[in-house]
Amino acid sequence: MDAGKGSRSRLGRSFALAAAAITATGVLLAISAAPNVQHQAIRLERLKRHSIWKAGFPLAGTPDFANLESRLKGHGLKLGAPVFIRIFKREFELELWMKRDGRFHLFQTYPICKWSGKLGPKLKQGDHQSPEGFYTVSAGAMNPASRWHRSFNLGFPNAYDRQHKRTGSNLMVHGGCSSVGCYAVTNAAIDEIWKLTTAAHRRGQRRFHVHAYPFRMTSTNFASHSSEDWSDFWRDLRNGHEAFEKTWLPPRIFACNGRYVVAEVDDDKSRGAHRIRRACPPEHIRFNPIANRDS
Repeated sequence: MDAGKGSRSRLGRSFALAAAAITATGVLLAISAAPNVQHQAIRLERLKRHSIWKAGFPLAGTPDFANLESRLKGHGLKLGAPVFIRIFKREFELELWMKRDGRFHLFQTYPICKWSGKLGPKLKQGDHQSPEGFYTVSAGAMNPASRWHRSFNLGFPNAYDRQHKRTGSNLMVHGGCSSVGCYAVTNAAIDEIWKLTTAAHRRGQRRFHVHAYPFRMTSTNFASHSSEDWSDFWRDLRNGHEAFEKTWLPPRIFACNGRYVVAEVDDDKSRGAHRIRRACPPEHIRFNPIANRDS
């Protein structure tokens, strides 16, 4: 491409991005009086991210994909180490953790381009909700020829979802920037996530956990959402979050009489590959949130 064409291409993208910003501002003004301000703010964020992606620009927080090897080295990590993923809907973030020296360490936070629905779990086929909860992904759930470039299936409904008779299928983390119940992270991001997760599978991690949360599990966030319909469900999710942050190892998860129950793991040899079991664990191994929670 000659310099003139390159300049016109960049100028065209700049105009596209400016138009997206103007459109987003108009939407914000139109919805500012809406009763559900949070949901409307999420809709605006989706519009902004999709517009940036459509214009060909990277989302804020996108890493340097060309330097994966040096980034791993900078964290003291190696390709093939066990992995663990956390998703935070409201923040549009996906964290990928990798194991080193007996514990998991945060390697990268990827921006999520789009997820669908509102804060809260998926309930039924066709509700277009991206799921929340604890899921596991085995090698058989990886799809290298997805409609959206590459994908992996979260395994919804899991044992907990089935206890609540929730329905739906084929809920993925995938490329692109479109969602009807999935988490879309762009093609470039799913390529890197794919490389790390499939290497972990090949090196013996039978399944990796994906913990999907409505928002970051801080006391401030919980206080602001304490009156919402899903606050009890989110409190159970928070136990899983805190159990991990206590030991930096993915906890064991149980579907017990319609609730998530968590047992912390403190074994250096754990690969974070536990199945989510439909059972009620003994009281003495259950995670005690009272002893570990912020006041």
